[in-house]
Amino acid sequence: MDFILNGFMQAFVLLFSGHAETYSAISTTLCVSTISILSSLAIGAPLGFMLGYHDFYGKKTVRTIVDTLLSFPTVVIGLLIYAFLSRRGPLGEFGLLFTIPGIAVGQTLLALPIVVAMMATAVESLDQRLKNTLLTLGAGPSHILRTTLWEARYSLILAAAAAYGRIVSEIGISMMVGGNIKWHTRTITTAIALETGKGEFAMGIALGMVLMIIAFAVNFSMSGVRRRAGQ
Repeated sequence: MDFILNGFMQAFVLLFSGHAETYSAISTTLCVSTISILSSLAIGAPLGFMLGYHDFYGKKTVRTIVDTLLSFPTVVIGLLIYAFLSRRGPLGEFGLLFTIPGIAVGQTLLALPIVVAMMATAVESLDQRLKNTLLTLGAGPSHILRTTLWEARYSLILAAAAAYGRIVSEIGISMMVGGNIKWHTRTITTAIALETGKGEFAMGIALGMVLMIIAFAVNFSMSGVRRRAGQ
């Protein structure tokens, strides 16, 4: 029990003393997760709109595939991205393996089904009169997209929060694609796994506390958005 208490005490020292290695993992995590969530929203919001707004042959199959991808193991995504980005892979010439952009590619694919599925559900739940009114007024496709996304803005924020929570806590992609390189691609989750395996519980606890703070912040923001959406 003493080593746990000592670990917490040392963890506070690391956090409040500005320990460089600890904050390097934190900054890398925030950097790559921000790139990933912005990319997934830019791609996923329009795709979710099209999936929820339009009726087409095979729509149920597409929805089933998207819903299945919600629980896709991160280590499998990491394996696929590694294969594509390695020197022998089709995208190896871009040199993205063991880089922050490479991790961001994998995490974007991880978050994309969440954004698409939640956005499609939100669009389908909107009042049908909105669609009819826009068509009656002669609105173009871009205007319809912008208006619909604005009406579903709270759902889009919830989708972003859910996707961010999934991104920031994953380890498989970061470990396999990023390589857990110190001062470069080491994230909070990979650092926790490494330091705990080495017996360095203090840094693991410190980074775990930061990860919990981020998780609580995301959940708190989601609760606020739900209250606003219910007004």
